[in-house]
Amino acid sequence: MEDMRKRLAMLMDSRQWRERYFKMVKAALQDPDVQTFLKQHEADLADDAIDRGTAKIYEFVSERNKIARGELPLAPGYQPTLVVANGLIDVAYEPTDAKLAADEEAKQASLVTSVNMPKDIHDASLTNYDPTDERVDALLAANRFVLAVVADPKTFHQGLYLSGPFGVGKTYLLGAIANDLASKGGIATTLIHVPTFVVEMKSAIGSNTVLKKIDSVKRAQVLMLDDIGAESISPWVRDDVLGIILQYRMQEKMPTLFSSNKSMADLTESLAGTDRGNSEMLKAQRIMERIRFLAKEVTVGGENRRNSLAN
Repeated sequence: MEDMRKRLAMLMDSRQWRERYFKMVKAALQDPDVQTFLKQHEADLADDAIDRGTAKIYEFVSERNKIARGELPLAPGYQPTLVVANGLIDVAYEPTDAKLAADEEAKQASLVTSVNMPKDIHDASLTNYDPTDERVDALLAANRFVLAVVADPKTFHQGLYLSGPFGVGKTYLLGAIANDLASKGGIATTLIHVPTFVVEMKSAIGSNTVLKKIDSVKRAQVLMLDDIGAESISPWVRDDVLGIILQYRMQEKMPTLFSSNKSMADLTESLAGTDRGNSEMLKAQRIMERIRFLAKEVTVGGENRRNSLAN
């Protein structure tokens, strides 16, 4: 007797579920979007397309309504749409505008590789760079560089050597150039903080990864070396690290930019080791010859903006 009651209860539940399902399917068939689709594709659909496509129609309406209510849909980031496939009704999922925007933003972000660079350069933009009298020449040069590279990325374009005191916006300007290259031309950039990179290269000696790191840097589509000359550079770093990177980029004519607190003339003295009592001017001049080929010096001046948003 107990088993019979259970079977009867299960049967009633099954009937109630089917009734609810048929009501939902009927409502889905009467949905305005569904009706519009059926009318537009009446000539394309098989005679039994509606009978065979009720589950697809219900899926479309159900998932569309979930999105409208802010609930988690079957395919987050995608919206359902009814399509005709071989005379039958099917559901296709297309990315939403929000997902397309997020994907594009992620794609652009992936084009800019920052190595030990400050976080504020991630949102740096040339349009937000304050064009004061002391910085307008650098801003104009940056815009010309971006426009030239985007218009003809396969041709060599001489980069910029941004020189000036601390906090005037040299690093921010490099970040802004990198972001504009990514957004306007899909061009990849690698930004490197040179003093930190030098420390990492010395540590790489023990793990025998020096050449691998050098190879990765020298082949960057656009390379930016930030704060070069901020600290004393050893002869090994000068000749066997920077020398190799810059020689390769000069030979291959690859866009390269720099920022420094030193002018090119002062950087020459530093690379020669005169501040350490050495005199290797010839080797320093060889490095500077490559830098001058790759970039032209532009002075950035003004007040110290180290703590501002567009520093």
